[in-house]
Amino acid sequence: MVTTAWRKFVCWRPAAENAGENSSRGGDVGSRVDGLWWYKDSGQHVNGEFSMAVIQANNILEDYSQLESGPMSLSDSAPHGTFVGIYDGHAGPEASRFISDRLFENMKKFTTDNQEMSADVIKNAYLATEEEFLSLVKKQWEIKPQIASVGSCCLVGIICSGHLYIANSGDSRVVLGRLEKFENEVKAMQLSTEHNASFESVREELRALHPNDPQIVVLKHKVWRVKGLIQVSRSIGDAYLKKQEFNRVPLLSKFRLSEPFEKPILLAEPSILVQKLYPEDQFLIFASDGLWEHLSNQEAVDLVNSSPRNGIARKLVKAALQEAAKKREMRYSDLKKIDRGVRRHFHDDITVIVLFLDSHLISRGSSRGPILSVKGGGSTRKTRRGLCSLEVLADWHMKQKR
Repeated sequence: MVTTAWRKFVCWRPAAENAGENSSRGGDVGSRVDGLWWYKDSGQHVNGEFSMAVIQANNILEDYSQLESGPMSLSDSAPHGTFVGIYDGHAGPEASRFISDRLFENMKKFTTDNQEMSADVIKNAYLATEEEFLSLVKKQWEIKPQIASVGSCCLVGIICSGHLYIANSGDSRVVLGRLEKFENEVKAMQLSTEHNASFESVREELRALHPNDPQIVVLKHKVWRVKGLIQVSRSIGDAYLKKQEFNRVPLLSKFRLSEPFEKPILLAEPSILVQKLYPEDQFLIFASDGLWEHLSNQEAVDLVNSSPRNGIARKLVKAALQEAAKKREMRYSDLKKIDRGVRRHFHDDITVIVLFLDSHLISRGSSRGPILSVKGGGSTRKTRRGLCSLEVLADWHMKQKR
């Protein structure tokens, strides 16, 4: 039986909703909640194995994520595949939660309409989800205007019929571990394009799209931000930078622009990569930017390649937390005692999904496979750890003075 508190943090489709002989796999029996952690150390998807982990840092977890294994359209005869989504929210969890509820469903609808998976299907699913969320913002504007400032990065990976589809809006990242046979090493290959104003190419794109706005990107406290407000240039949500009607009172003044705008400042349309999968492709690491702030692509790949598969997502997150602690000249054991909210001063919410790729399953292209739906995110529970946050933080500061 699943407790109410657990339902808030982990969602999945009940086995009864999963038709087919593998419907018993629909339950998420192997998931665990431990303080600020949620993790599923191992599981099976259509194309191999997987591992998932989430660590909370904010007062309310703004990361949502999902893994779907099974039919990739609404048709009974649809090929089975694997769908992964990393939704890194900002200014609140509403957008990332909404995406986890709607994006995959929209994708299945467009796949059905087009009778195949394609880049256009994925783009249309993103844009449909965006329009649905903006409609929700409009409905709630009078009673909850701050929802206009809520948005989410959106990283998606799909394996279907021997091909890999990667779509990204924002600055989450997916890295492929590929075996280089001549060197007998597993090398990191970044597959996602990131949309963050820290990159000169992104700033150039913004200036080209808004040639009459000299303040389209602003260097503020040594950080490049779009309109001086936000680092990412693409997202789902952030209605206050998409439509002028949401950039006015009663929205908080810190989000309101001094000059009106006619076209969206941020875009929802993702950058999309499509490529065939090969036997040399060993695994994929999907993660919100909280992981990549502390680990390089190759460091993450090396850790996955040299470790047991069981629990590897949690091990990656732990490695990032250890680096975060090291940067602040504190012990990892002390960082673990810091509660949510205060914890955000040391690291971000972090979500990681590792997909291991079985070339035999991929090449077979079977129309059947394990049916599974796992969703992580949304905890607002208090940690059960010992010392309160302020006590730990004060103790750490005292140690620095000694």
